[in-house]
Amino acid sequence: MATILHIEDDPQSRLLVRKLLQRAGHEVLEAVSGVDGTRLAMQARPDLILLDINVPDLDGYEVAMLLRERLAEVPIVAVTAEGDRATALGLGCRGFVAKPIEVRTFVRTIETFLASKVTDVGSIPSETTSEALLRAQGARVAARLEAKVHELSDAHERLIEADRLRREFYRNVSHELATPLTPLVGYLGLLSRGELGALTDPQRKAVRSMDGALGRLRRTIDNLLDVTQLETGRLRFTFAPYDLREVVLRAVELRRPALAAQGAKLFAAIPDASLPALGDADRLFRAVEHLLDNAEKFGPPGGAVGVELRFSATHAELLVADEGLGVPPGWLARIFEPFVQVDGSPTRKHGGAGIGLAVVRGVAEAHGGGVVAETGSRMRVAGRTFPGLLVRLQISRRPEEP
Repeated sequence: MATILHIEDDPQSRLLVRKLLQRAGHEVLEAVSGVDGTRLAMQARPDLILLDINVPDLDGYEVAMLLRERLAEVPIVAVTAEGDRATALGLGCRGFVAKPIEVRTFVRTIETFLASKVTDVGSIPSETTSEALLRAQGARVAARLEAKVHELSDAHERLIEADRLRREFYRNVSHELATPLTPLVGYLGLLSRGELGALTDPQRKAVRSMDGALGRLRRTIDNLLDVTQLETGRLRFTFAPYDLREVVLRAVELRRPALAAQGAKLFAAIPDASLPALGDADRLFRAVEHLLDNAEKFGPPGGAVGVELRFSATHAELLVADEGLGVPPGWLARIFEPFVQVDGSPTRKHGGAGIGLAVVRGVAEAHGGGVVAETGSRMRVAGRTFPGLLVRLQISRRPEEP
């Protein structure tokens, strides 16, 4: 019985070769990439290596050069549909088997390589001095490439782990902040309603100020919870029939006083008739709030914000535009990623944690749609053209529940 290492990324090919060779009494080791295959070969020192040329990271030619230098006594057989016979033999393979393999003769062919240690044509041709030098140089290049691939692979694993820890951190911090927030909201409500005694005018003013600050803090914590749950697939949506027009109109009317306080004008084009749909009305309401908040935040003082709701029998589209400076083209797609801000410095002009638009994207996708942004669009919104950022939220009116 021989130990045979099979380096192949296609699971069906691995399964076929494994069954054929195990049926003949051989032990089969498997690797799905060039780096893993090289590592396993050095550890196991098999009797023969079957090598697909088109494998991830290091390709089969590079693996063949490395293993011929490190395990010169182990025959390598290229089993591939894409490789070149002459190149494979020249770089260290002792044989070449084309795919698709011939099932009836495959095991016999492999056992021939095991027994005779020869190529499929004849003995290994002798190398000239120049050929040997070129092969040695190629092996050194492949070894450096292998080290870089190892380094990148390790870095990739660390990034994945860091991202997982980041999500857990934000989720845990959000929960830890939300817990003490509950009694604060409760007692502040008692104070504002006078249930803990009458308040003087200065005290009522202070309570209103605290209530506003607490509301902003609570929204930030809710957004942190939402975005971390979206990233982990844990955010729950409650789908039920709702009126899309009513959801948008309620968000617009809630935001209107804040815009008016800044001297900003709000132009809205919302249908008069109801727009029945299926989805999570509360999540959509918060998504619209985020879009309006973004337009208010980045628009100039005294500027204008446009809101328009368009619809068809199956889909709806909400357009929100402002007169701000817009977003550089390279950032247009990234502004919907969690925690991404065009200006993320401590001295930035606008506040926020870079969460709102990520929540908008998650809500849109959960409702069978998506969200895109444009700067300097010539599209008219609510009867006007806005030079700043235009965000288009699209959803299905009858999406599949996520």
